[in-house]
Amino acid sequence: MTALGPIAWPPAPIPTGRLVLRTAESRDRTTFVELFSSPEVYTYLGGARPRAELDRVMPEVPGQRPGLFVIDLDGTMIGTVTLDRRDANRPGRLRPDGEEAEIGYLLLPRAWGHGYAAEACAAALGWFADALPGEPVVLCTQTANARSIRLAEKLGFTEVERFEEFGAEQWFGAWSPRRRRQGPNWPSSSPG
Repeated sequence: MTALGPIAWPPAPIPTGRLVLRTAESRDRTTFVELFSSPEVYTYLGGARPRAELDRVMPEVPGQRPGLFVIDLDGTMIGTVTLDRRDANRPGRLRPDGEEAEIGYLLLPRAWGHGYAAEACAAALGWFADALPGEPVVLCTQTANARSIRLAEKLGFTEVERFEEFGAEQWFGAWSPRRRRQGPNWPSSSPG
């Protein structure tokens, strides 16, 4: 049993039109450091961590946990997509007890604008809907992050509420696997 429920982990790699979602490997360590130390990536996430600190503390095989997929393009890591349980003590929830599945993603700036985030998140949501049928997924982002809100809406998330957290207004949305079945298919050339 994982933090996501009775899901066997790790799953088999998930191919999409252009990408593969897979578990992390030791060869990804340098990219994890680059990702977590990028000021552009962490603009709406509280700021990047110092590269020297990450080099010192990053495990040999980072990201070895249930719910974390490496986004692989042509054999190279370009980012991550995660599915975790949202802390019930944080604002934003669908159920009284909270702890809904929450999706998150990070991509290197050089991978932005090619539709990789949409493709990877759609694949992760599809996998999750098959693994835990009927389970909703939530997404939270700063309202200042217009690109992230557009992606959330493109993926089929609908706004549930807005609230203040971490010193900024947050957009909180929900996705239902039932709506996914009626939603768009994500071709390998999807923009965004």
